[in-house]
Amino acid sequence: MGSPLSKYFVAAGAKRLSQVEVRKEISNQHEFNGVLGFKEIFGSGRISFPAKFLYLADEEDDQVFDQGSLTWYDARENHPTRSEFRLYYSANTVTGLAKEADLVLIAKSTEGFLLVVVCPSGSTHESQLLWLFGLEESERKFVIREYSDEKSELGYAGKMVISYLGLEIEEEEPDFLDDMIREFGLTFPSTAVFSRYARRTLPEKVSAADAPDEALMAWLEWEEALFRTLERKIVGRKLSEGFGKDGLDVDDFVKFSLSVQNRRKSRAGYAFENHLAEVFDRNAIQYTRGAKTERNNKPDFLFPGIEQYFATEFPTELLTMLGLKTTAKDRWRQVIPEADRIPVKHLVTLEPAISSNQTEEMKIQKVQLVLPKPIMLTYTKAQQAGILTLSDFIGELRDKENKRGEYPSI
Repeated sequence: MGSPLSKYFVAAGAKRLSQVEVRKEISNQHEFNGVLGFKEIFGSGRISFPAKFLYLADEEDDQVFDQGSLTWYDARENHPTRSEFRLYYSANTVTGLAKEADLVLIAKSTEGFLLVVVCPSGSTHESQLLWLFGLEESERKFVIREYSDEKSELGYAGKMVISYLGLEIEEEEPDFLDDMIREFGLTFPSTAVFSRYARRTLPEKVSAADAPDEALMAWLEWEEALFRTLERKIVGRKLSEGFGKDGLDVDDFVKFSLSVQNRRKSRAGYAFENHLAEVFDRNAIQYTRGAKTERNNKPDFLFPGIEQYFATEFPTELLTMLGLKTTAKDRWRQVIPEADRIPVKHLVTLEPAISSNQTEEMKIQKVQLVLPKPIMLTYTKAQQAGILTLSDFIGELRDKENKRGEYPSI
């Protein structure tokens, strides 16, 4: 099942918020300015839309969701020659958090509601939204783009940003459902087992030795599709059975719902690590996975291994540490204390379009970003100059492996 942006959105526009739109001591108008571009989307008549409001900060705990409405109308509808279109919003917790110069994006969904997203200026979420919707920054007026002709697939990165917006990705591979049930029953296998199954059943075979970036992403996307197929069957069965003794136990439902969300998050991280390890194996790269260094820290990968790391005679410049974060944002700093002997920490992530502010800070903190090539394409040209692809990273590891011949074997 295809997932182009047009499956989710009809059109969208973005701009920077002004003082008069957000500061109550200046104005209490509850209106967005510079909205004339929406006329092609909303028409000329008065209309009200149900709306979902979302505040996205890079710190996960600071994300806020609320519901309300937006009303489109012509303030001079009775005037014979003049029009003055306005977009009125109901006050809510999200607009209460908005600040001057924050980015606001308004998107009309294919389901008929409007999505209003506010992001702090310079944040990663801001970069991701502008990339996903293909929009340019605008200070005063909404720059509108329609998506009816948009047929290209979102890809892994696009689906990740869509999920941040609270939308469910409908992605299944029903032709493999019977095979998975024969193999696993109506239960979830371990992530290692499921990752191996995904690599084995991928219809189009890829070479991790010749194209490590493409192989990693192909395995990840295929496993995600297979997982959602099996999950839909298992969750559907539970929903049909009901919750608790009477089938209506709210606490049991909430507990089950949380377990579904937690499984999705943890499985994605383990799948990333499993497939990355397979890439290293197929490239004959020596490593230790998940070993303890100082203060019980556990870097995801140490190259060439933990034995060399603790051997004081082994040259520091030939050691490499790789941390892994499916999503980075404010969590990338967690890799900094994980291996004291190694001054520059490498971090691989699937996070698309991290902000320039964050990538610059990574450089200052001596964190070298590594991205699969398809994810790197969501970054600006200036950012890409300082980022390694997975293929680049493997090349660096091989260079260090070649230099080990100059030292006694450890």
